[in-house]
Amino acid sequence: MPKRILQGTVVSDKNDKTVVVRVERRFTHPLLKKTVRRSKKYHAHDETNSKKVGDVVNIQECAPISKNKRWTVLPSA
Repeated sequence: MPKRILQGTVVSDKNDKTVVVRVERRFTHPLLKKTVRRSKKYHAHDETNSKKVGDVVNIQECAPISKNKRWTVLPSA
């Protein structure tokens, strides 16, 4: 099964080799028919500590690295 790739914004880089990425999704509300924004934060592994707050990054699913980390930051293209 392919690994999911999500795009989001780095909101915290205080931890060593870890960034917190906020991923936003948009969908149409089933009753109100209005576009709604929902966001979720993911802890992602950043081996080189190169990403800073405000950077837009792609993250990919991976095997568990720690209690909260199940995503890795993909290298910039």
